[in-house]
Amino acid sequence: MSKITLDVLTSHLWESANILRGSIDAADYKNYIFGLLFLKRISDVFEEEGERIEKETGDKKLAWNEADEHEFNVPKKARWGFIKSHTQNLGEILNKANEALEEANPATLEGVLAVTDFNDKDRLPDVILSRLIAHFSKIRLRNEDLSDPDILGRAYEYLIAQFADDAGKKGGEFYTPKEVVTLLVEILDPKERMRICDPACGSGGMLIRSFYHLREKGQNPKNISLFGQERNIGTWAICKMNMLLHGLSNPRLEKGDTLRAPKLLEKDGSLVTFDIVIANPPFSLKNWGYEEAQHDPYRRFRYGIPPKGYGDYAFVQHMISTLNVKGRAGVVLPHGVLFRGGAEGKIRKGILEDDLLEAVIGLPSNLFFGAGIPACLFIANRDKPKERKGKVFVLYGANDFQEGKRQNRLRPEDIQKVVTAYKEYRTVEKYCRPVPLDEIRTNDYNLNITRYLDVSEKEEIIDVQKVLDELKTLKEERSTIENRMKKYLKELGYRI
Repeated sequence: MSKITLDVLTSHLWESANILRGSIDAADYKNYIFGLLFLKRISDVFEEEGERIEKETGDKKLAWNEADEHEFNVPKKARWGFIKSHTQNLGEILNKANEALEEANPATLEGVLAVTDFNDKDRLPDVILSRLIAHFSKIRLRNEDLSDPDILGRAYEYLIAQFADDAGKKGGEFYTPKEVVTLLVEILDPKERMRICDPACGSGGMLIRSFYHLREKGQNPKNISLFGQERNIGTWAICKMNMLLHGLSNPRLEKGDTLRAPKLLEKDGSLVTFDIVIANPPFSLKNWGYEEAQHDPYRRFRYGIPPKGYGDYAFVQHMISTLNVKGRAGVVLPHGVLFRGGAEGKIRKGILEDDLLEAVIGLPSNLFFGAGIPACLFIANRDKPKERKGKVFVLYGANDFQEGKRQNRLRPEDIQKVVTAYKEYRTVEKYCRPVPLDEIRTNDYNLNITRYLDVSEKEEIIDVQKVLDELKTLKEERSTIENRMKKYLKELGYRI
């Protein structure tokens, strides 16, 4: 049996979305397909492990009934063979399979699978579920069947991107384009033994990219601690599955609203602090928790409470509050945070005066699902190097991208250009430079990038006399041609 490649797997999984088309909204595809993918994967690996244990020990009971011998304990009602043997009430059978899996594996799966309700016959009648189950039955997801150990995680990432594209505006609620994630991770450059957090983790892309960053740098990717919080329960479940399919079973992922009720707390009730905090929170969130912030027990809003209708600086201040003494943060924000006044202007001033802002990086427009506006990266640092103190590195990256039909994207060379400029911390005309805090003060703490970089195109200097001479020559040439044409017309007998 030939091994499954990434192309084969992604094509097969995407075809399952076609089975659902017309039955449910595109934004909901991911919940059902990821649920079935995870269920099939766990069942297939359980069978693979069981066959191996029985062959090695000859002990059938040990192979199939002892949970300690398996990565996941899979009760009989959650095994794929049991599920596909039924033809009726399939939604109920799938729900019970997921409930049984959670009960058998509470440490890793509690609340992850049962969040998806398959037992809605108006949206998912047995005929649709039967086709889905038959479709997933065509492909085996045992370890021995995969061409690469990372294939499931990669396929999962691919599908998240595809579903985000299909879902349009709603896609931005759970997915950040991988190029933006890569850029932010490359800038923050996580290393071994670091604690990394995404307080608005969505489907987990930032954390997983940090994991791969270590591996690509020749470091032990298992030697980091990953943390996250996500308020959307369905998206949180997808994040948990994403981690598990990437072989990451230890991240601490909490459910809930980070701004109203942070869950990443120490035993004494204080906020956990991190080496790196990285996030793409919702742009200008309206109902972010203004009232609760008035009496925040964690004292996160020391620079001021943001306006009711703009939660951007609430996330920024939360992230700064969770940095350790050498911690750094990277956050994707709308351009409005650079120049809006009022409460936000006061917050910006406080962050700048405390010398916490290391860089502002302008991004091209139309990179994100559901948000065509240009965005920027805020890079904060509690332990700036000496040469960067009292300065903010400003970079204009809005012109470097590949145009797409629906979304623009950053190319590898665009990412590398930004990362190199940030690391080298030098001035490049019309692109980047370190800006002294005194200069920012004179601009009333306005961080609009074009105040500090002349990004206009040079106007071509026109030699008026040269243009007049060229015009005279053209007129003379035209007169010569007209006279010649009149001569020819007369010879042909036309009266002019």
